[in-house]
Amino acid sequence: MKAIDFKPARCSHCYRCVRTCGVKAITIKDQQAQILEDSCILCGYCLNECPQDAKVCLSDLDKVKKWIASGVTTVVSLAPSYRSLFSFHEPRQVFTALKRLGFTHIRETAEGAALVTNDYRKLLEQKTMANIITSCCPSVNLLIETYYPALIPYLAPVVSPMTAHARMLKQEYGPDVKVIFIGPCISKRAEAYENPVEHAVDAVLNFSETRQWLLEENIQVKDCVSTVSAAPDPHVNRLYPISGGIITSVKATKPGTQETYRKFAADGVKNCIDLCENLLTGELSGCFIEMNACEGGCIQGPMSGKFHAPRFLARVELEEDIEVVPADDRLLNFQPSGFSTAKIFRNKAPRKKLPSEQELQKILAKIGKYSKEDELNCGACGYPTCRDKAAAVFQGKAELTMCIPYMSERAQSLANVVLETSPNMTIIVDTDMKIQEFSAAAEKHFGITRKEALETYLFELMDTDDFEWVFQHKQQLQNKKVKFPEYGFIATMSLVYIKKQNAVLATLIDITKEEETALQDYTKKLETVELAQKVIDKQMMVAQQIAGLLGETTAETKVTLTNVCKTLLDEDDDGDEER
Repeated sequence: MKAIDFKPARCSHCYRCVRTCGVKAITIKDQQAQILEDSCILCGYCLNECPQDAKVCLSDLDKVKKWIASGVTTVVSLAPSYRSLFSFHEPRQVFTALKRLGFTHIRETAEGAALVTNDYRKLLEQKTMANIITSCCPSVNLLIETYYPALIPYLAPVVSPMTAHARMLKQEYGPDVKVIFIGPCISKRAEAYENPVEHAVDAVLNFSETRQWLLEENIQVKDCVSTVSAAPDPHVNRLYPISGGIITSVKATKPGTQETYRKFAADGVKNCIDLCENLLTGELSGCFIEMNACEGGCIQGPMSGKFHAPRFLARVELEEDIEVVPADDRLLNFQPSGFSTAKIFRNKAPRKKLPSEQELQKILAKIGKYSKEDELNCGACGYPTCRDKAAAVFQGKAELTMCIPYMSERAQSLANVVLETSPNMTIIVDTDMKIQEFSAAAEKHFGITRKEALETYLFELMDTDDFEWVFQHKQQLQNKKVKFPEYGFIATMSLVYIKKQNAVLATLIDITKEEETALQDYTKKLETVELAQKVIDKQMMVAQQIAGLLGETTAETKVTLTNVCKTLLDEDDDGDEER
């Protein structure tokens, strides 16, 4: 049953969850984190460590509210760590506050812990197991079933206090009641749904959402009366949520009957993993081992919210408040017909192909790891060694780009290539006009080295009015022609505001040659126009001269032809007179 989900929109590739996860049950795809459900032990560390709040714990709250609204009988199994997470004058004020939310009955999960303690005591007396690992923490159970299946024979074949209590409550109130566990744990949700046939636990709420629900209903625990209960008193079993509390409960139940086993507690995923590694080697035997995935025990559960007391203070207060005496006989002798606290664990190890040495070397080479000296093993990607990270890449759990030193070197290298080889001038300045970056082309044009430039203010090199305008308006300035007569060049300047760095990036393109060519072309055009004008003027003059000559010739022709006509007419008149 899925218990943790991701909000991809808020997940930014920081890899903190990978670094936090003791079993590396998180895969990165397209720079987004995803839970590997077949590998996750639901410890919840990633949930609390995520700086972007990209992970959420799935909830049964809406389902529970519907049951209450419809009048269904609801019975709360309240984890004993509530004593360190709620403010009250008397513990049973919390019971009253929960009843005001609409729950029918409120009982303590520590009642189920008393049943489990009794079973542990019997296992110790039987002396048939080489080592006995407590099975109260679902995350520890998942750790062993998934990663250390060889240790399954050491797991006490007993259900957790939550499941034992739920079975007990359904014996008491009937199979149709809804049992809701309220506690600080994420993995309890998966445990509640792992047996779809039984449904001993019908829903799981965490302390964080329960407290928020109380606030929404304006219910103040300290203002509630203290509820009187006729339920059997679990006494010492209320110490289960602190590290060593199970051992204390077992010892108090029947002192002196289990001394053949050495007893110690281990808490925190890393410590539990180290202990499992030691158990695999056979270094430990004849031990009764209390294991808890949360450091300090359940009082530091991932869903305890931000309201719990500091771990050591909570432990001291619990130990002072709880009497170290066996549970009520009604719990120690609770064995109705057909009731069982037995549990069977199974191998859940996912089958994952491991890369060969050649395949590992090929992946390492892709991130610049060509020899042992190149393997920094810095852990920035979340994996302890470069080889572990390469194996995760092979299995599809990680991406090459997760190697932060490699990507940093690559980015720096690419940036240097751009700054050193680009023909364009690149300058970056901050709000004080202090130069932050200065490319090789800028060095050449302004006659100053990068080292000198980085100790210089921009106004020492050029006018900064345009830069100040960009800073003020947070807008771009594109392709403005700027002349630098003191440096002997002309450029087009584009300015871009960089929001994250609060800086301005200037790109200057040298157009001196283009301007000179354009000026030459313009001069040639002027010369051509002038030449054309001269030709026109000459043509006009010739035309005028031709027109003048034509005028004189025409006049002369006219006179001549007029005389010819007149002579011919005169001759005709003389002939007529003779006839």
